[in-house]
Amino acid sequence: MQSPLESLEQWDDFVGSRYQEGRTEENFRDYSTAPAGVREFYRLNHTHQTREFARAKKQEYGSLNRRQMSIWEGLEYLDTLVDDSDPDTDLSQIEHNLQTAEALRRDGQPRWMILTGLIHDLGKVLWLYGEPQWAVVGDTFPVGCAWSQRIVFSEFFRDNPDAAVPEYQTRHGVYEPNCGLSKTDMSWGHDEYLYQITRDYLPEPAQYIIRYHSFYPQHRENAYTHLMDSKDHEMFEWVKKFNPYDLYSKGHAKPDAKALRPYYEELISEFFPDKVRF
Repeated sequence: MQSPLESLEQWDDFVGSRYQEGRTEENFRDYSTAPAGVREFYRLNHTHQTREFARAKKQEYGSLNRRQMSIWEGLEYLDTLVDDSDPDTDLSQIEHNLQTAEALRRDGQPRWMILTGLIHDLGKVLWLYGEPQWAVVGDTFPVGCAWSQRIVFSEFFRDNPDAAVPEYQTRHGVYEPNCGLSKTDMSWGHDEYLYQITRDYLPEPAQYIIRYHSFYPQHRENAYTHLMDSKDHEMFEWVKKFNPYDLYSKGHAKPDAKALRPYYEELISEFFPDKVRF
């Protein structure tokens, strides 16, 4: 089963409802009412996201040889992900990303952070390359060490081939204590892909936001502090600051993409060249 979710927007809706403000710690880990498609998504994700898979995909896409296009062209390309059958939203991908960026802009956040809000989901173009949903979205987590029980639907890891690798089933696995996340292999998805695309152009806090905004087992659950170094702790303050804008901006008024485009194209030009390798 390659399409457990009706659309990638269904994933965004699930995450937003799961982490809504005011929920208790116990409710964060109560997934008994999750849609069947989300449950199937995580079964596939946790079964197939091995360390070998994640490392192979990072190498495959790290060459950035799929295409060259501007950042705005990339957003328009991502726009083809819109699913008209989704009953919960009629927003295009550009409009959803603009909501996040505009919320950051209204609050006077730094210009690099506003830009990060605009592009943080751009790595979802992976789905347009034929990757299954479980290799595009979902909470990310380290591979090559024991899976935390605080990962959503952690019971599905029992069918992951890495469960039979003893060196992967200890607290630190193949890593040294507090080695730093840059030395830790993460499950594959749109976060890591976009990080590879943008890392040479954006300041370090933006790189962390892009690379780890789906790493809920840490920035929500503090499950992997034992792998983090001092730089990670410093930069994760930015990841945590960004997270509410990612989750809670979807309900804001529908942005006028045509009217906003000149502002954001000018902002993009401050950080990126005309064409970027994807």
